[in-house]
Formats: sequence, structure tokens, C-alpha cells
Amino acid sequence: MEAVAQFTFRATENDELSFTKGDVLKITNMEDDPNWYTAELDSRKGFVPKNYINLRPHAWFAGRVSRGVAEGRLRPRECGAFLVRESESAPGEFSMSVSYGDHVQHFKVLQDRCGQYYVWDELFSSLNELVVFYHTNSIAKERTVLLRDPEHFARRPHHAHALFDFSPHHPSQLHFLRGDLVDLLDCSDPQRWKGRCHGRVGYFPPEYVQPVYHGQ
Repeated sequence: MEAVAQFTFRATENDELSFTKGDVLKITNMEDDPNWYTAELDSRKGFVPKNYINLRPHAWFAGRVSRGVAEGRLRPRECGAFLVRESESAPGEFSMSVSYGDHVQHFKVLQDRCGQYYVWDELFSSLNELVVFYHTNSIAKERTVLLRDPEHFARRPHHAHALFDFSPHHPSQLHFLRGDLVDLLDCSDPQRWKGRCHGRVGYFPPEYVQPVYHGQ
């Protein structure tokens, strides 16, 4: 997942990552600390304060879902429907699951020493660039398979599964735990959604949940 720096940050500890307003960071882990993410920038890695950055979630990013769940979502979809998922066993690593029409193929998204992403020979500085490339270039070698956003991403979801624990920092925010089912009340703001969980109503970051669409 990518994030845009809203403010300049200067590291004060060895394990922190400095960045400048406007930089695009690669977020590699969101779970270890409620106030810090781990990120990469220009082959440098470290912790970044979450209130200094603005996450840019993509509809095709499914979070930490299993290979089996990915196949269940993509099997009935058209050839080229896809999602990118975070590795269950290796945080910060990713796989791409793609519908071939009659089956689902899984690709390991690799990184070289400079932090460039690749599936085959082409290198990309971000997952987003990799996805854009395979919208017009075949991800498959033996046949032509172009990535297509699954049609269900365009439909409004009514529920979502929590991918991570979310602890509110303000009374207007909604508390939930990983695995909770959240009723989605308003998804019009890309920066915060409104939902209901365990009888409580509040706002939360959309990247903390995985929407559930009809038929899943």
C-alpha cells in the first residue's frame, strides 16, 4: 500500500524513517504499533508516524487474506479479474491472484535489492505501477491475460470484515477488533468511512477493513 506524506518528518531514532512532504511511501506493516507504520522510501526502511501520512488504498488491495479466500472471490469472475494480497506468513510481502476464467493463478510479487517490485522481468517502484503495467501487458506468458478490476469493486458494499484492530483516538471513531463484521453506513469519503459494530456507530479508516460484496 502507498501513502503520501502530508508533512515533513525528521527521524530522531535509528529505526525511524525520514521523509519530506509530498513523498510517496511504501507501507509494509500496519499492525505492530497503533501510532506508527513501517515503510520504505528510496530503499530505506523504518517507522513513520501515521498522523504524518495519508494512505492511498486501492480497490484491488485485499489485505491479509488467504490463497483460498482469494480463489473464492475470483473464481466466478471474468478472466483478468485480480486482487493483491499481503502474505499471511511474511508481512511486507505480497502475492497477486488472477482469474484465468477457468482457474485462479497466483503470482509472487518479488522485490530486488533496491526495493523494486517485479513478477517477471519488468521492475516497478510501487505495486500501483506494477498493476497499471499489467492492465495493458499480459501477466501470463502462455496466453493473453490483462488485469481487469473485478466488477464487484464498483458496487457499494454493505458490510466489511475488519482486517486489523482499530482503537479510536476520538469519540467519533468506531472501535473494532480484527475479524469483526462492520455494517457500512457511509463510504462516500475515501479518507474515512462510517459504520456500525456491536451497536456502536462511528468513523474509521477504510484500509482497516475488507468490504463484503453480495455473492461472496
